Amino acid sequence: MKTVFSKRRLGNTDLLVTPVGLGVMQFSGGNMFRMMFPEIPQEEKNTIVQTAISGGINWFDTAEIYGRGNSERGLRVALKNGNVQDEDVIIGTKWFPIFRTARSISRTIETRLRNLDGYTIDLYMVHQPWGFSTPEAEMNAMAELVDAGKVRSVGVSNFNVDQMQRAHQTLEKRGIPLAVNQVQYSLLHREIERNGLLDAANSMGVTIVAWSPLASGLLSGNFHRDPELLNHTPLARRFRFQRQIERTRPLIELQEEISANHGVSPAQVALNWLLQKDGGNVVVIPGASKVSQAESNAGSMSFRLTEEEMVRLDKVSRSITV
Repeated sequence: MKTVFSKRRLGNTDLLVTPVGLGVMQFSGGNMFRMMFPEIPQEEKNTIVQTAISGGINWFDTAEIYGRGNSERGLRVALKNGNVQDEDVIIGTKWFPIFRTARSISRTIETRLRNLDGYTIDLYMVHQPWGFSTPEAEMNAMAELVDAGKVRSVGVSNFNVDQMQRAHQTLEKRGIPLAVNQVQYSLLHREIERNGLLDAANSMGVTIVAWSPLASGLLSGNFHRDPELLNHTPLARRFRFQRQIERTRPLIELQEEISANHGVSPAQVALNWLLQKDGGNVVVIPGASKVSQAESNAGSMSFRLTEEEMVRLDKVSRSITV
């Protein structure tokens, strides 16, 4: 599939990624995410990953906490099944800080490496700002991994402006750039525009990685067109969607109108809007529990919304964002 977007640099690192990556939290294998995602057979994971790569996607996002390593292992098996070479993909994973100190970062890195079994950790992130150690201690521990050649770059996830600045300053003293801050960002969740985080990231040269760019699938429009689908949706999402369907209907109707103009889907419109936001300093990691979703994610890079369409989406989105 032909893409119309060039690769983007993650912060001031040498990592070049496609504007759309693939988040593989859905590869967790059930476990603690059973309420959110169904368990996916490994054969399906293999096909999802190969579909993403065939569609032009070159990077994948996972984490320690996703099924206690199941996501990392599922991704590794899928890549090996497709004979994908380490140098041909970028992999990001995350250390989980809850009830831990920064010392856990060095103690657990070998598990991450074993799970990926030969695939480089190109980007290693602190998953949440809720650990027992300061951002400074965590970043210094991460810097040690870079110096040791165990990871290539460092990022954070869900850090606020102050926490992100402290992480950036600490790494800067070590001669290492803060590559990314992974935060929730979509047409329905635009808090980072209002709280100063987006502007701060831009000023520091930190790339925003948008998680849940389709608002857990709500922005696909599927549930608006067929509310019966809610009955087959995990409970955690079902209750949330039931409250949001009518409120978000004007946005979905606009996405449907615009998608018809380009011969694409409403979900692809929602992703494309993010790809064109903020001068290209945003990349997205939609997930996929089905092959068709991986294909759709990749297809969001095959067209460009017009300036008028961007403005119209912005206006309707601002009237309903949370």
